[in-house]
Amino acid sequence: MFKINFNPAQLVLNCSNNLLAMTRKKEVLSDVVIKFAGDSGDGMQLTGSQFTNNTALMGIDLATFPDFPAEIRAPQGTLPGVSGFQLRFSSDNVFTPGDAVDVLVAMNAAALKTNLTFLKKGGKIIVNVDGFDAKNLRLANYPEGENPLENDSLSNYEVIRIDVTKMTREALKDFTMGMKEKDRAKNMFVLGFLYWMYSRNMDSTISFLKEKFGKKPEIFESNLKVLQAGYHYGDTTETFTTIYSVEKARMEPGVYRSVMGNQAVSYGLIAASQKSGLPLFLGSYPITPASDILHELSRHKNFGVRTFQAEDEIAAITSAIGASYGGSLGVTTSSGPGIALKGEAIGLAVMLEIPLLVINIQRGGPSTGLPTKTEQSDLMQAYYGRNGECPMPVISASTPADCFDAVYEAVRISIQHMTPVMFLSDGYIANGAEPWKFPTSADLKPIPVKFKTELGHGEEKLQPYLRDEKLARPWAIPGTPGLEHRIGGLEKQNITGNVNYEPENHQLMVKIRQEKVDKIADHIPEQQLDSGPEKGKILVLGWGSTYGAIKSAVATMQSRGHAVSHVHLRYIRPFPKNLGDILKNFDTVLVPEINNGQLVRIIRDVYFIDAKGYNKIMGVPITKTELVMKLEEMLGGMN
Repeated sequence: MFKINFNPAQLVLNCSNNLLAMTRKKEVLSDVVIKFAGDSGDGMQLTGSQFTNNTALMGIDLATFPDFPAEIRAPQGTLPGVSGFQLRFSSDNVFTPGDAVDVLVAMNAAALKTNLTFLKKGGKIIVNVDGFDAKNLRLANYPEGENPLENDSLSNYEVIRIDVTKMTREALKDFTMGMKEKDRAKNMFVLGFLYWMYSRNMDSTISFLKEKFGKKPEIFESNLKVLQAGYHYGDTTETFTTIYSVEKARMEPGVYRSVMGNQAVSYGLIAASQKSGLPLFLGSYPITPASDILHELSRHKNFGVRTFQAEDEIAAITSAIGASYGGSLGVTTSSGPGIALKGEAIGLAVMLEIPLLVINIQRGGPSTGLPTKTEQSDLMQAYYGRNGECPMPVISASTPADCFDAVYEAVRISIQHMTPVMFLSDGYIANGAEPWKFPTSADLKPIPVKFKTELGHGEEKLQPYLRDEKLARPWAIPGTPGLEHRIGGLEKQNITGNVNYEPENHQLMVKIRQEKVDKIADHIPEQQLDSGPEKGKILVLGWGSTYGAIKSAVATMQSRGHAVSHVHLRYIRPFPKNLGDILKNFDTVLVPEINNGQLVRIIRDVYFIDAKGYNKIMGVPITKTELVMKLEEMLGGMN
C-alpha cells in the first residue's frame, strides 16, 4: 500500500508552466554583447565574471571588458560610482568585447544614463525598477520629475522591467539576516534570469558559491535561493516569449579555460621559473591595475614562489634586484606612476647587467590620472624614461591569453642576454578575459641558465664584464668560491668591472650596453604579417591591446576587397630585423594607439617613413567601427 498526495493547484501550475515552455520561441544567435552596470556595491563584476565562466565552460568564444569606477567607494547611486562589465560571446571567433551592446542590465538610474549611448537601437534594457525612485533619479542628475521609465525616451529599445530588489527580499523572507545583507544578493537574481534567457544551467555558479561560502551556510543558501528565484522568474512569467542560445565556437581542439591578463602573466612567470630552474621572487608595491599579479602569485608558494609586499616602489624593485643578484628570477610589478619611482633603480639594474623583469600594467595618466581606465601611454617611458643612456628591451602583450607567452619570452630574453626587460600590458588586457588553450609543460621551450661556477682558463680573478657572443656578461652568484667581485651604480671599467671615470671608457660601455640590446634582434623571430597581402595600400601597425580592434577592422576591409594588411608587434625594442622591409612594401602605414602618438614617433625616427597615427585618449579602447571609418577615409583620399 502507498499513498499519493494529490494537489490540484500544483498540477494546474505545472501544466501551465509546461504549456508556457512549449509556446516559447527558441532563437539561436551567433553573437551577443551584454553590459552589466550598477552601483559599485551591486556586484556587477562578480555577475559578469560568473556569466563569463559559464560561457567559457560551454565552449563559446568570448571577450570581456570590466569598467571600474576610479573611486574606491564613490557615493552610492551617482554617475562616478557606476561599475560595468561588458561581455561578448559568439559562435564565431571573437577579438573584441564589442563596439555596441545588445543587452544592458541597469541596476539603477545612473547605470542607465552612463551606458545608454552604447546600446544598439532595438536592444534590450533589463532595469531594476527600484533603482529609479526619486532619490536615485536625483543622484543620477535627471531633471526634477523626469523618469526615463515613464516617458518615451526609451521607445527605441525593448525595456524589461523587474523589481529585482523586491523579488530578492521576497525570496529571502524566511531568512533572519538584515535587509542590507539580503539586498547584496540582488546580482544573483539578475544572473539567474540571464541564465534562463540564454538557455544555461547554473551548475558553475552553484559550485562557485559553495566553494566561496561553504563555511557560511546562511550566505550560501541566500545567494543560491535568489539565483534560483531569478531563473524561475523567467521560466514562469508569461511576458517573456523568446529564449536564446549561442552555439559552440569553431575553435582549435584542445583544453581551454577562461583567463584574465594578470592571471596569464602570473602563470607565465611561474612556468618560466620552472623551466629555467630559478626560484621566482616578486617584489611589489600594490597599485591599480597591477596588484592582481601580486595577489595571484602569493597563492602559489607550492611552486617555490616568494612574494614581498614592499613599503614603497623603490623598496619593491631593489628587493627584486637583490634577488636577481643572488641567483633568483627577480620580478617587480607596477603601473606608470610606480615605474617613474623605480627609474633610478632600473638604471642600476642596467648598469649591473643582471636579469630583471619590470612589468608595467599601463593606465591613464599623467600622475594619478585615470587609475582604473586603460591607456598605452607608457611606451616612451619604457624606451627613454631613465637618466643617462639606459637602454633595455621592451616586450608587449596583445591579449589576455597572449600575456602568458609574451612574459615567458620576456624572461627568456632577460636571462639569456643578462639584461633588465620592460614588459608592457595595460588595464584593458589585465582585467579582460578570453578563452585560453593552455600549454602543457612539454610544449614550453626550456630556458637554459648558465651560472659561472669557476674561473676560466687564464683568469686570475673573475672578470665580471668579460662577455660572450651575445655581449652578455657572466652571472656569478655571490658566495661562489673564487668568484668574488664588486658591482654597483658607478661606471665600470670594461672587463674588470673596476670603477672607472675615464671619458673613453664611459663611451665604450654606453655603446656596448646599447649594442647588447640591439643584438637581441638576432635571437628573436622575424616579424610576420597577421593578415593581408605582403604589399598593398595600407599597413595597419599595432602593439598591445589594440590587437582585437585592428584585426577585426582589417578583416572587414579585406572582405570589401581592399589591399589592407595588419602587423602586430611583440618585440618593440629591438624591433625584428625585417620590420623595415615590411613597412616599405606599403603606400602608407597607420599606427592606432591609445595614447597621443608614441609608437608612430619611434617608427618615423627609426625607419624614416611618414607613418600616420590614429590616437584615442579617453580611457577606453579603440573600436573596430571607428578604425573601419578611418581606413575608408584614408583609402578614399588615396583614390
